[in-house]
Amino acid sequence: MLTQQQLAALLLKVAVSASIASILMRFGRIQKILLRDERTVSDRLQLALIFSLVFGATAAVRILSHYQYIDLTLEGAVIAGMLGGYVSGLITGLCVSIPDMFSGKFMSMPLFAAAGIIGALMHDLAPRKEDIWSFSPFVDLNLYRFLRQLLRLNRNAIQRRVIELAAFNLICNALVVMAELLRWGVRALFTRHNTFFMFAWPSSSWLFVWSAATTLFAVSLPIRVWSSFRAERQLEMQHARLAEARLAALTNQINPHFLFNTLNSISTLIRIDPDSARKMIYRLSTILRRLLRKTENYSPLREEISFIDDYLAIEMMRFGEKLRFHKEIDPNTLDRLVPSMILQPIIENSIKHGLASKVDGGMVRLRTWLQGTRLHISIEDDGVGIPESKLAALFESGIGVSNVNERLRVMFGASYRMAVDSRPGQGTQTLIEIPELEEQTAALTAKALAQR
Repeated sequence: MLTQQQLAALLLKVAVSASIASILMRFGRIQKILLRDERTVSDRLQLALIFSLVFGATAAVRILSHYQYIDLTLEGAVIAGMLGGYVSGLITGLCVSIPDMFSGKFMSMPLFAAAGIIGALMHDLAPRKEDIWSFSPFVDLNLYRFLRQLLRLNRNAIQRRVIELAAFNLICNALVVMAELLRWGVRALFTRHNTFFMFAWPSSSWLFVWSAATTLFAVSLPIRVWSSFRAERQLEMQHARLAEARLAALTNQINPHFLFNTLNSISTLIRIDPDSARKMIYRLSTILRRLLRKTENYSPLREEISFIDDYLAIEMMRFGEKLRFHKEIDPNTLDRLVPSMILQPIIENSIKHGLASKVDGGMVRLRTWLQGTRLHISIEDDGVGIPESKLAALFESGIGVSNVNERLRVMFGASYRMAVDSRPGQGTQTLIEIPELEEQTAALTAKALAQR
Protein backbone atom coordinates (compact mmCIF):
# COMPACT_ATOMS: atom_id res chain seq x y z
CA MET A 1 0.00 0.00 0.00
CA LEU A 2 0.95 3.68 -0.12
CA THR A 3 3.08 5.34 2.45
CA GLN A 4 1.97 8.64 3.92
CA GLN A 5 4.63 10.50 1.91
CA GLN A 6 3.54 8.87 -1.36
CA LEU A 7 -0.13 9.68 -0.73
CA ALA A 8 0.73 13.33 0.07
CA ALA A 9 2.77 13.56 -3.15
CA LEU A 10 -0.11 12.26 -5.28
CA LEU A 11 -2.63 14.60 -3.62
CA LEU A 12 -0.28 17.55 -4.10
CA LYS A 13 -0.05 16.75 -7.79
CA VAL A 14 -3.85 16.84 -8.15
CA ALA A 15 -4.03 20.12 -6.18
CA VAL A 16 -1.41 21.74 -8.45
CA SER A 17 -3.40 20.65 -11.52
CA ALA A 18 -6.59 22.27 -10.19
CA SER A 19 -4.70 25.43 -9.23
CA ILE A 20 -3.20 25.81 -12.71
CA ALA A 21 -6.67 25.40 -14.25
CA SER A 22 -8.11 28.15 -12.01
CA ILE A 23 -5.21 30.53 -12.66
CA LEU A 24 -5.52 30.18 -16.44
CA MET A 25 -9.16 31.29 -16.23
CA ARG A 26 -8.01 34.71 -15.00
CA PHE A 27 -6.74 35.63 -18.46
CA GLY A 28 -9.32 36.74 -21.01
CA ARG A 29 -7.43 35.61 -24.09
CA ILE A 30 -6.87 32.16 -22.64
CA GLN A 31 -10.56 31.96 -21.72
CA LYS A 32 -11.60 32.62 -25.32
CA ILE A 33 -9.28 29.98 -26.73
CA LEU A 34 -10.04 27.34 -24.12
CA LEU A 35 -13.82 27.69 -24.16
CA ARG A 36 -14.35 27.66 -27.91
CA ASP A 37 -15.86 24.56 -29.49
CA GLU A 38 -14.45 25.48 -32.92
CA ARG A 39 -10.76 26.41 -33.00
CA THR A 40 -8.71 27.64 -35.93
CA VAL A 41 -5.16 26.46 -36.59
CA SER A 42 -3.96 29.71 -35.02
CA ASP A 43 -6.02 28.98 -31.89
CA ARG A 44 -4.55 25.48 -31.65
CA LEU A 45 -1.02 26.79 -31.99
CA GLN A 46 -1.67 29.39 -29.30
CA LEU A 47 -3.18 26.69 -27.09
CA ALA A 48 -0.08 24.55 -27.60
CA LEU A 49 2.18 27.50 -26.71
CA ILE A 50 0.21 28.28 -23.54
CA PHE A 51 0.21 24.67 -22.34
CA SER A 52 3.87 24.22 -23.27
CA LEU A 53 4.87 27.20 -21.14
CA VAL A 54 2.60 26.36 -18.20
CA PHE A 55 3.10 22.60 -17.96
CA GLY A 56 6.70 22.77 -19.15
CA ALA A 57 7.34 25.16 -16.27
CA THR A 58 6.33 22.43 -13.79
CA ALA A 59 9.16 20.25 -15.16
CA ALA A 60 11.61 23.16 -15.03
CA VAL A 61 10.68 23.91 -11.41
CA ARG A 62 11.05 20.23 -10.55
CA ILE A 63 14.54 20.07 -12.08
CA LEU A 64 15.78 23.34 -10.59
CA SER A 65 14.32 22.89 -7.12
CA HIS A 66 14.54 19.09 -6.92
CA TYR A 67 10.93 19.16 -5.68
CA GLN A 68 9.51 16.41 -7.87
CA TYR A 69 5.86 16.30 -6.83
CA ILE A 70 4.51 19.04 -9.09
CA ASP A 71 5.52 17.69 -12.51
CA LEU A 72 2.45 17.68 -14.83
CA THR A 73 4.14 17.34 -18.21
CA LEU A 74 2.45 14.12 -19.30
CA GLU A 75 -0.93 15.33 -18.05
CA GLY A 76 -0.48 18.67 -19.83
CA ALA A 77 0.21 16.91 -23.15
CA VAL A 78 -2.94 14.80 -22.76
CA ILE A 79 -5.07 17.86 -21.93
CA ALA A 80 -3.67 19.79 -24.89
CA GLY A 81 -4.57 16.93 -27.22
CA MET A 82 -8.06 16.62 -25.75
CA LEU A 83 -8.87 20.28 -26.32
CA GLY A 84 -6.84 21.13 -29.42
CA GLY A 85 -6.47 17.88 -31.34
CA TYR A 86 -3.31 16.46 -32.87
CA VAL A 87 -1.64 19.82 -33.56
CA SER A 88 -1.89 21.05 -29.98
CA GLY A 89 -1.23 17.65 -28.41
CA LEU A 90 1.86 16.81 -30.43
CA ILE A 91 3.45 20.27 -30.18
CA THR A 92 2.77 20.46 -26.43
CA GLY A 93 4.18 16.97 -25.90
CA LEU A 94 7.38 17.86 -27.74
CA CYS A 95 7.83 21.23 -26.01
CA VAL A 96 7.18 20.13 -22.42
CA SER A 97 9.86 17.46 -22.81
CA ILE A 98 12.62 20.05 -23.42
CA PRO A 99 13.55 20.50 -19.71
CA ASP A 100 13.96 16.71 -19.39
CA MET A 101 16.05 16.59 -22.56
CA PHE A 102 18.54 18.99 -20.99
CA SER A 103 18.75 16.73 -17.94
CA GLY A 104 19.48 13.62 -20.03
CA LYS A 105 16.04 11.98 -19.95
CA PHE A 106 15.74 11.58 -23.73
CA MET A 107 12.80 9.18 -23.72
CA SER A 108 10.57 11.98 -22.37
CA MET A 109 10.09 13.46 -25.84
CA PRO A 110 8.57 10.37 -27.53
CA LEU A 111 6.59 9.60 -24.36
CA PHE A 112 4.99 13.04 -24.06
CA ALA A 113 4.42 13.24 -27.82
CA ALA A 114 2.56 9.92 -27.55
CA ALA A 115 0.55 11.35 -24.61
CA GLY A 116 -0.44 14.32 -26.76
CA ILE A 117 -1.60 11.98 -29.52
CA ILE A 118 -3.59 9.93 -26.99
CA GLY A 119 -5.34 13.14 -25.88
CA ALA A 120 -6.05 14.02 -29.53
CA LEU A 121 -7.55 10.57 -30.04
CA MET A 122 -9.92 11.28 -27.15
CA HIS A 123 -10.81 14.55 -28.87
CA ASP A 124 -11.70 12.68 -32.07
CA LEU A 125 -13.70 10.00 -30.25
CA ALA A 126 -16.13 12.54 -28.74
CA PRO A 127 -19.62 11.91 -30.27
CA ARG A 128 -20.13 15.68 -30.28
CA LYS A 129 -17.52 18.39 -30.01
CA GLU A 130 -18.85 19.66 -26.68
CA ASP A 131 -18.79 16.14 -25.16
CA ILE A 132 -15.11 16.52 -24.30
CA TRP A 133 -16.27 18.74 -21.41
CA SER A 134 -18.19 15.81 -19.87
CA PHE A 135 -15.01 13.78 -19.26
CA SER A 136 -15.06 12.31 -15.76
CA PRO A 137 -12.72 9.95 -13.87
CA PHE A 138 -15.54 8.14 -12.05
CA VAL A 139 -15.32 4.87 -13.94
CA ASP A 140 -17.64 2.91 -11.64
CA LEU A 141 -20.56 5.31 -12.21
CA ASN A 142 -19.91 5.43 -15.95
CA LEU A 143 -19.75 1.63 -16.15
CA TYR A 144 -22.97 1.20 -14.15
CA ARG A 145 -24.81 3.75 -16.31
CA PHE A 146 -23.45 2.21 -19.48
CA LEU A 147 -24.45 -1.35 -18.60
CA ARG A 148 -27.88 -0.36 -17.28
CA GLN A 149 -28.81 1.50 -20.46
CA LEU A 150 -27.19 -1.10 -22.70
CA LEU A 151 -29.38 -3.89 -21.29
CA ARG A 152 -32.58 -2.01 -22.09
CA LEU A 153 -34.07 -3.24 -25.35
CA ASN A 154 -36.28 -0.27 -26.16
CA ARG A 155 -34.03 2.75 -26.03
CA ASN A 156 -35.15 6.26 -26.85
CA ALA A 157 -32.93 9.11 -28.02
CA ILE A 158 -32.11 10.19 -24.46
CA GLN A 159 -31.06 6.68 -23.46
CA ARG A 160 -28.91 6.33 -26.58
CA ARG A 161 -27.27 9.63 -25.71
CA VAL A 162 -26.51 8.36 -22.19
CA ILE A 163 -24.90 5.24 -23.67
CA GLU A 164 -22.81 7.42 -26.00
CA LEU A 165 -21.48 9.57 -23.17
CA ALA A 166 -20.86 6.62 -20.86
CA ALA A 167 -18.97 4.73 -23.55
CA PHE A 168 -16.95 7.84 -24.40
CA ASN A 169 -15.98 8.33 -20.77
CA LEU A 170 -14.99 4.69 -20.34
CA ILE A 171 -12.75 4.82 -23.41
CA CYS A 172 -11.19 8.13 -22.31
CA ASN A 173 -10.45 6.74 -18.85
CA ALA A 174 -8.81 3.72 -20.45
CA LEU A 175 -6.68 5.95 -22.70
CA VAL A 176 -5.48 8.08 -19.80
CA VAL A 177 -4.55 4.93 -17.88
CA MET A 178 -2.71 3.77 -21.00
CA ALA A 179 -0.70 7.02 -21.02
CA GLU A 180 0.33 6.34 -17.42
CA LEU A 181 1.14 2.74 -18.36
CA LEU A 182 3.43 4.04 -21.11
CA ARG A 183 5.31 6.11 -18.53
CA TRP A 184 5.81 3.04 -16.36
CA GLY A 185 6.82 0.99 -19.41
CA VAL A 186 9.43 3.54 -20.49
CA ARG A 187 10.82 3.63 -16.95
CA ALA A 188 11.03 -0.17 -16.84
CA LEU A 189 12.47 -0.76 -20.33
CA PHE A 190 15.03 2.02 -20.48
CA THR A 191 17.40 2.02 -17.55
CA ARG A 192 19.34 5.01 -18.92
CA HIS A 193 17.98 8.17 -20.53
CA ASN A 194 14.41 7.15 -19.63
CA THR A 195 11.97 9.71 -18.24
CA PHE A 196 11.09 11.38 -14.97
CA PHE A 197 9.44 9.06 -12.46
CA MET A 198 8.07 10.32 -9.18
CA PHE A 199 8.93 7.32 -7.02
CA ALA A 200 11.89 5.01 -6.55
CA TRP A 201 12.01 2.04 -8.88
CA PRO A 202 11.00 -0.82 -8.73
CA SER A 203 7.54 0.09 -7.52
CA SER A 204 4.56 -2.02 -6.49
CA SER A 205 1.46 -2.76 -8.57
CA TRP A 206 -0.64 -0.91 -5.99
CA LEU A 207 1.43 2.19 -6.60
CA PHE A 208 0.60 1.94 -10.31
CA VAL A 209 -3.12 1.83 -9.50
CA TRP A 210 -2.86 4.95 -7.35
CA SER A 211 -0.63 6.72 -9.88
CA ALA A 212 -3.11 5.98 -12.68
CA ALA A 213 -5.98 7.31 -10.54
CA THR A 214 -3.95 10.44 -9.78
CA THR A 215 -3.23 11.00 -13.47
CA LEU A 216 -6.95 10.59 -14.21
CA PHE A 217 -7.83 13.28 -11.67
CA ALA A 218 -4.95 15.54 -12.73
CA VAL A 219 -6.26 15.41 -16.32
CA SER A 220 -9.97 15.61 -15.53
CA LEU A 221 -9.91 18.37 -12.89
CA PRO A 222 -8.83 21.14 -15.30
CA ILE A 223 -11.48 19.92 -17.75
CA ARG A 224 -14.12 20.06 -15.01
CA VAL A 225 -12.99 23.51 -13.83
CA TRP A 226 -13.11 24.90 -17.35
CA SER A 227 -16.39 23.10 -18.06
CA SER A 228 -17.97 24.76 -15.03
CA PHE A 229 -16.69 28.15 -16.13
CA ARG A 230 -17.95 27.47 -19.66
CA ALA A 231 -21.42 26.62 -18.34
CA GLU A 232 -21.52 29.89 -16.39
CA ARG A 233 -20.56 31.86 -19.48
CA GLN A 234 -23.21 30.10 -21.55
CA LEU A 235 -25.78 30.94 -18.86
CA GLU A 236 -24.69 34.58 -19.01
CA MET A 237 -25.09 34.49 -22.79
CA GLN A 238 -28.59 33.08 -22.47
CA HIS A 239 -29.59 35.75 -19.96
CA ALA A 240 -28.15 38.48 -22.19
CA ARG A 241 -29.88 37.13 -25.28
CA LEU A 242 -33.13 36.89 -23.35
CA ALA A 243 -32.71 40.51 -22.24
CA GLU A 244 -32.13 41.64 -25.85
CA ALA A 245 -35.19 39.69 -27.01
CA ARG A 246 -37.31 41.30 -24.30
CA LEU A 247 -36.02 44.74 -25.25
CA ALA A 248 -36.86 44.12 -28.90
CA ALA A 249 -40.36 42.97 -27.94
CA LEU A 250 -40.91 46.03 -25.75
CA THR A 251 -39.69 48.38 -28.50
CA ASN A 252 -41.94 46.69 -31.02
CA GLN A 253 -44.80 47.20 -28.58
CA ILE A 254 -44.30 50.95 -28.08
CA ASN A 255 -43.85 51.91 -31.75
CA PRO A 256 -47.32 50.79 -32.96
CA HIS A 257 -48.85 52.35 -29.84
CA PHE A 258 -47.32 55.71 -30.72
CA LEU A 259 -48.22 55.36 -34.41
CA PHE A 260 -51.90 54.57 -33.83
CA ASN A 261 -52.35 57.50 -31.43
CA THR A 262 -50.74 59.88 -33.94
CA LEU A 263 -52.92 58.60 -36.79
CA ASN A 264 -56.00 59.21 -34.63
CA SER A 265 -54.87 62.81 -34.17
CA ILE A 266 -54.40 63.21 -37.94
CA SER A 267 -57.82 61.75 -38.68
CA THR A 268 -59.37 64.37 -36.40
CA LEU A 269 -57.50 67.25 -38.09
CA ILE A 270 -58.38 66.13 -41.62
CA ARG A 271 -61.98 67.15 -41.06
CA ILE A 272 -61.40 70.45 -39.27
CA ASP A 273 -58.03 71.69 -40.56
CA PRO A 274 -56.71 69.93 -43.72
CA ASP A 275 -53.64 72.19 -43.97
CA SER A 276 -52.54 71.30 -40.45
CA ALA A 277 -53.24 67.64 -41.22
CA ARG A 278 -50.86 67.80 -44.21
CA LYS A 279 -48.16 69.38 -42.04
CA MET A 280 -48.75 66.72 -39.42
CA ILE A 281 -48.39 63.94 -42.02
CA TYR A 282 -45.06 65.45 -43.10
CA ARG A 283 -43.87 65.49 -39.49
CA LEU A 284 -45.09 61.92 -39.05
CA SER A 285 -43.14 60.78 -42.12
CA THR A 286 -39.99 62.28 -40.59
CA ILE A 287 -40.63 60.40 -37.37
CA LEU A 288 -41.37 57.13 -39.17
CA ARG A 289 -38.15 57.36 -41.18
CA ARG A 290 -36.26 57.71 -37.91
CA LEU A 291 -38.10 54.79 -36.32
CA LEU A 292 -37.49 52.53 -39.31
CA ARG A 293 -33.82 53.49 -39.39
CA LYS A 294 -33.31 52.99 -35.66
CA THR A 295 -32.46 49.43 -34.61
CA GLU A 296 -30.24 50.00 -31.57
CA ASN A 297 -31.44 49.73 -27.99
CA TYR A 298 -29.57 52.92 -27.09
CA SER A 299 -29.29 56.35 -28.68
CA PRO A 300 -27.76 59.71 -27.68
CA LEU A 301 -30.03 61.92 -25.60
CA ARG A 302 -29.86 64.66 -28.26
CA GLU A 303 -31.56 62.30 -30.76
CA GLU A 304 -34.29 61.49 -28.27
CA ILE A 305 -34.90 65.20 -27.67
CA SER A 306 -34.97 65.85 -31.43
CA PHE A 307 -37.55 63.09 -31.73
CA ILE A 308 -39.62 64.75 -28.99
CA ASP A 309 -39.46 68.09 -30.86
CA ASP A 310 -40.97 66.44 -33.95
CA TYR A 311 -43.56 64.61 -31.89
CA LEU A 312 -44.63 67.73 -30.00
CA ALA A 313 -44.86 69.68 -33.26
CA ILE A 314 -47.61 67.24 -34.24
CA GLU A 315 -49.34 67.52 -30.88
CA MET A 316 -49.17 71.34 -30.91
CA MET A 317 -50.92 71.36 -34.29
CA ARG A 318 -53.69 69.41 -32.65
CA PHE A 319 -53.96 71.36 -29.38
CA GLY A 320 -52.86 74.79 -30.56
CA GLU A 321 -51.90 77.27 -27.87
CA LYS A 322 -53.33 75.03 -25.16
CA LEU A 323 -50.12 72.96 -25.23
CA ARG A 324 -46.81 74.53 -24.22
CA PHE A 325 -43.40 72.90 -23.93
CA HIS A 326 -40.36 74.04 -21.96
CA LYS A 327 -36.86 72.50 -21.98
CA GLU A 328 -33.97 72.87 -19.55
CA ILE A 329 -31.25 70.68 -21.02
CA ASP A 330 -27.76 70.46 -19.55
CA PRO A 331 -25.41 70.49 -22.60
CA ASN A 332 -23.23 67.87 -20.86
CA THR A 333 -26.09 65.38 -21.05
CA LEU A 334 -26.71 65.55 -24.81
CA ASP A 335 -24.15 62.90 -25.74
CA ARG A 336 -25.13 60.46 -23.00
CA LEU A 337 -26.61 57.22 -24.27
CA VAL A 338 -30.13 56.46 -23.10
CA PRO A 339 -32.64 53.71 -23.97
CA SER A 340 -34.35 54.50 -27.27
CA MET A 341 -37.91 55.88 -27.09
CA ILE A 342 -37.64 56.56 -23.38
CA LEU A 343 -39.11 60.10 -23.37
CA GLN A 344 -41.99 59.92 -25.85
CA PRO A 345 -44.29 57.52 -23.93
CA ILE A 346 -44.05 59.61 -20.75
CA ILE A 347 -44.62 62.91 -22.53
CA GLU A 348 -47.54 61.37 -24.41
CA ASN A 349 -49.08 60.33 -21.09
CA SER A 350 -48.63 63.87 -19.75
CA ILE A 351 -50.52 65.28 -22.72
CA LYS A 352 -53.19 62.61 -23.05
CA HIS A 353 -54.01 62.04 -19.37
CA GLY A 354 -52.77 65.22 -17.73
CA LEU A 355 -53.50 68.16 -20.09
CA ALA A 356 -56.05 67.04 -22.68
CA SER A 357 -59.00 67.30 -20.29
CA LYS A 358 -58.03 70.79 -19.01
CA VAL A 359 -59.93 73.59 -20.69
CA ASP A 360 -56.94 75.93 -20.69
CA GLY A 361 -54.39 73.22 -21.43
CA GLY A 362 -51.02 73.38 -19.72
CA MET A 363 -47.26 72.96 -19.95
CA VAL A 364 -44.86 70.02 -20.18
CA ARG A 365 -41.37 70.59 -18.80
CA LEU A 366 -38.36 68.49 -19.68
CA ARG A 367 -35.19 68.84 -17.60
CA THR A 368 -31.92 66.90 -17.72
CA TRP A 369 -28.83 67.16 -15.53
CA LEU A 370 -25.88 65.17 -14.29
CA GLN A 371 -25.22 64.29 -10.68
CA GLY A 372 -21.84 62.62 -10.51
CA THR A 373 -21.87 60.04 -13.29
CA ARG A 374 -25.64 59.50 -13.15
CA LEU A 375 -28.06 61.07 -15.60
CA HIS A 376 -31.28 62.57 -14.25
CA ILE A 377 -34.32 63.19 -16.47
CA SER A 378 -37.41 64.95 -15.16
CA ILE A 379 -40.69 65.25 -17.07
CA GLU A 380 -43.32 67.41 -15.39
CA ASP A 381 -46.78 68.65 -16.30
CA ASP A 382 -49.29 70.91 -14.57
CA GLY A 383 -52.24 68.75 -15.54
CA VAL A 384 -55.04 67.11 -13.59
CA GLY A 385 -52.73 64.62 -11.85
CA ILE A 386 -53.21 60.95 -11.13
CA PRO A 387 -55.57 59.64 -8.45
CA GLU A 388 -53.80 57.90 -5.60
CA SER A 389 -55.61 54.63 -6.30
CA LYS A 390 -54.19 54.50 -9.85
CA LEU A 391 -50.74 55.81 -8.90
CA ALA A 392 -49.97 52.72 -6.82
CA ALA A 393 -50.49 50.38 -9.79
CA LEU A 394 -49.07 52.66 -12.48
CA PHE A 395 -46.11 50.41 -13.35
CA GLU A 396 -48.35 47.37 -13.77
CA SER A 397 -51.01 48.86 -16.05
CA GLY A 398 -51.09 50.51 -19.46
CA ILE A 399 -48.33 50.60 -22.06
CA GLY A 400 -46.42 53.88 -21.72
CA VAL A 401 -44.98 54.15 -18.21
CA SER A 402 -44.92 50.39 -17.55
CA ASN A 403 -43.08 49.83 -20.85
CA VAL A 404 -40.39 52.39 -19.99
CA ASN A 405 -39.97 50.98 -16.48
CA GLU A 406 -39.66 47.42 -17.78
CA ARG A 407 -37.03 48.38 -20.35
CA LEU A 408 -35.02 50.25 -17.73
CA ARG A 409 -35.22 47.25 -15.42
CA VAL A 410 -34.02 44.87 -18.15
CA MET A 411 -31.17 47.19 -19.20
CA PHE A 412 -29.92 48.38 -15.83
CA GLY A 413 -31.16 45.91 -13.23
CA ALA A 414 -31.14 47.50 -9.79
CA SER A 415 -28.93 50.42 -10.90
CA TYR A 416 -31.72 52.67 -12.15
CA ARG A 417 -34.48 54.60 -10.41
CA MET A 418 -37.84 55.64 -11.82
CA ALA A 419 -40.35 57.45 -9.66
CA VAL A 420 -43.72 59.05 -10.42
CA ASP A 421 -45.06 61.71 -8.07
CA SER A 422 -48.50 63.16 -8.68
CA ARG A 423 -50.87 65.50 -6.87
CA PRO A 424 -54.48 65.60 -8.09
CA GLY A 425 -55.26 69.00 -9.55
CA GLN A 426 -51.61 70.12 -9.54
CA GLY A 427 -49.73 67.84 -11.94
CA THR A 428 -47.38 64.92 -12.26
CA GLN A 429 -43.60 64.54 -12.22
CA THR A 430 -41.71 61.52 -13.55
CA LEU A 431 -38.08 61.27 -12.51
CA ILE A 432 -35.65 58.85 -14.15
CA GLU A 433 -32.12 58.27 -12.86
CA ILE A 434 -29.78 55.98 -14.78
CA PRO A 435 -26.06 55.19 -14.49
CA GLU A 436 -23.46 55.82 -17.12
CA LEU A 437 -23.80 53.19 -19.81
CA GLU A 438 -20.18 52.02 -19.51
CA GLU A 439 -20.99 50.79 -15.99
CA GLN A 440 -23.57 48.41 -17.45
CA THR A 441 -21.64 46.78 -20.31
CA ALA A 442 -21.43 43.50 -18.38
CA ALA A 443 -25.24 43.28 -18.25
CA LEU A 444 -25.71 42.80 -22.01
CA THR A 445 -22.77 40.83 -23.46
CA ALA A 446 -24.51 38.42 -25.81
CA LYS A 447 -23.11 39.87 -29.02
CA ALA A 448 -19.52 39.86 -27.80
CA LEU A 449 -19.81 36.38 -26.34
CA ALA A 450 -21.41 35.01 -29.50
CA GLN A 451 -18.37 36.14 -31.50
CA ARG A 452 -15.75 34.38 -29.35
